[in-house]
Amino acid sequence: MNQEFKRKLGRSGIEVSPLGLGCWAIGGPFFYAGMYDGWGDVDDAESIKAIHRALELGINFLDTADCYGVGHSEEIIGKAIAGKRNNIVLATKFGNFGNETTKTLYGVNLTPDYIERACDASLKRFNTDYIDVYQLHEGNILISDVETVCMTLDELVKKGKIRTYGWSTDFIDGAKLFAERPNCSVIQHCLNVFNDAPQLVEFCKNSDLASINRSPLAMGFLTGKFNAESLLPKDDVRGAGHSWIQYFKDGKPVPEFLDKLNSVKEILTSNGRTLVQGAIAWIWGKSDSTIPIPGFKTTKQVEENAKAINFGPLSKNQMDEIEGILSKG
Repeated sequence: MNQEFKRKLGRSGIEVSPLGLGCWAIGGPFFYAGMYDGWGDVDDAESIKAIHRALELGINFLDTADCYGVGHSEEIIGKAIAGKRNNIVLATKFGNFGNETTKTLYGVNLTPDYIERACDASLKRFNTDYIDVYQLHEGNILISDVETVCMTLDELVKKGKIRTYGWSTDFIDGAKLFAERPNCSVIQHCLNVFNDAPQLVEFCKNSDLASINRSPLAMGFLTGKFNAESLLPKDDVRGAGHSWIQYFKDGKPVPEFLDKLNSVKEILTSNGRTLVQGAIAWIWGKSDSTIPIPGFKTTKQVEENAKAINFGPLSKNQMDEIEGILSKG
């Protein structure tokens, strides 16, 4: 493992591995708007084993949310990090509330009282007394709400419950408002070969913020395991029928993305990389502020993701070639 390849969480100065673990899938099944919002059944023992393996391989950054499995992802992480907390940078998100018994999400609450209660609940599930990075999970809120949310987060920093904070959003105007706060150090946003976000990436770099990259493998599309005949079940968020899912419709891969992947596959897999490792390397090639957080359900997936660190970013020539091909497409 390349021990020299590190990232910092922006102005917080917190040092992390160049990629993290995205912990949505290990939350198991849960529901939103009458549809499955998880990634199917999960093996908790395997999840814990995979987290331990990631730590062995030098990955020290874990990103989750209190709504993943309506608390279950945080509980599993809490078990996995027992006795190892000091070696881990822990990030979670707040804003969505639900019922832990029925595994159902009901809506959004951003009142100061709720935010602190949500933080306390996450601390309890993690079995820790502080969260390194606390992120607003609702991507599009009223501008008038931002000040109240940030003031509440600043209070949580003062109380020592969180070290720093950020926003999971794809809207640069919102990111700019959060970035004005000295305790903000990250913006989490979508970034992958299919979904470039040059403005947000550049903004994070210029503002001394970490660009935390969700969906770096385009919800698994960039693993290369799907074809025109693939069909995902209804208990998988990608096949559940959510309108916001971009890469899959009615559980089937969108043909446009199969074509795009085919056009750049040779470059992504050059120099001995797997497709997954090439997709991660593309994100590192965008900026030295980027930190992809690919999801996982197995130890094998974690090992493949981690091996990307040995290869490092794609070269500028490779990045330019991919951009040229996709822009023509």
